[in-house]
Amino acid sequence: MIAGDFIQSEIPMLHLSDHVSTALNFFDDYKLNQIPVLGPEGFLGLIDEEVVLNAPLNYHLEDLKKHLSKQRITDEQNLFDALSFFRNGKLCILPVVDKNNKYLGCIHERDLLQKVCEWLKVAEPGGILHIEVSMRDYSLAQIAQIVEGNGAKILNSLCLPHSSNSKMIEVLIKINQEELSGIIQTFERYEYQIIASFHKNIYKKGLDDRFDSFIRYLNV
Repeated sequence: MIAGDFIQSEIPMLHLSDHVSTALNFFDDYKLNQIPVLGPEGFLGLIDEEVVLNAPLNYHLEDLKKHLSKQRITDEQNLFDALSFFRNGKLCILPVVDKNNKYLGCIHERDLLQKVCEWLKVAEPGGILHIEVSMRDYSLAQIAQIVEGNGAKILNSLCLPHSSNSKMIEVLIKINQEELSGIIQTFERYEYQIIASFHKNIYKKGLDDRFDSFIRYLNV
């Protein structure tokens, strides 16, 4: 997926000839932290709300040109590039331009977050495993084989840097089953360290039910 697929055309634009009061009204109406500013040569940059709030009321945006942020992305760049901009730039919107610097619209951080949630299968039912393995032994193929050998499927997986050991790697796995006891046992047989698991432990629930029944029997 590329940046051009997530353009929002309804995000307002300002021009160098616009008065500060116009910008203030736009910020108030659209509840944004930045708004793109255009000039005769195309996209010029983003104006921040704080800059406008501190500007003299008799100013035009031309007078604030030096404060414009030049951050933008081309419509052919991928969404990982877009995520990097949002992570590093403290942006709420990211302008999208073509190869000639023609302004095409903006990507809103809300829409990008929604797409990331879709990638991560956040809404899909299932369980989550957080495992640890050495970099030398890491094999996504083996991890998938363990999961699929237990009749399940991996919905999504993420590799994370280890918090304290550069020779280790952490893997977060979303699995399409809500009960993962058998999968956990298999990972442990292969000497994977289970850091955390989030699932419905049906086996444990069965033991708890039988224990409760036994206690009730003793109390009769």
